Amino acid sequence: MKNQAFHRRFRFAFQGLVAAWRGEASFRFQCLACAAVVAVLIWRRPEPLWWALLLTMCALVLAAELFNTAFEAALDLLHPDYHAAVGVAKDCAAGAVLVLSLASAAVFCAFVVDNFKL
Repeated sequence: MKNQAFHRRFRFAFQGLVAAWRGEASFRFQCLACAAVVAVLIWRRPEPLWWALLLTMCALVLAAELFNTAFEAALDLLHPDYHAAVGVAKDCAAGAVLVLSLASAAVFCAFVVDNFKL
């Protein structure tokens, strides 16, 4: 699978996005939240730094969810029965998504305070 043409590698990546969209409600919710952030950015037209910060946070949350989904799928395949260590690994991966989601919410709150003069 190494050293394939860019268009083939891009297709694999796109298939991963589609699989996450179809199989993970949290990924769909996070995509919709990112779309809402983009809509607010378009509406408010803030400084470029806010665009960079908020879009980076959105990308980090989505990437973390994709890693979490991939990690869970691999662990489920390798060890389908319950095991405490697998549970801890999955919980930690989900915790990473939560940490980034909370950080994203904090950045968005700072944006709201700065741009809506609250």
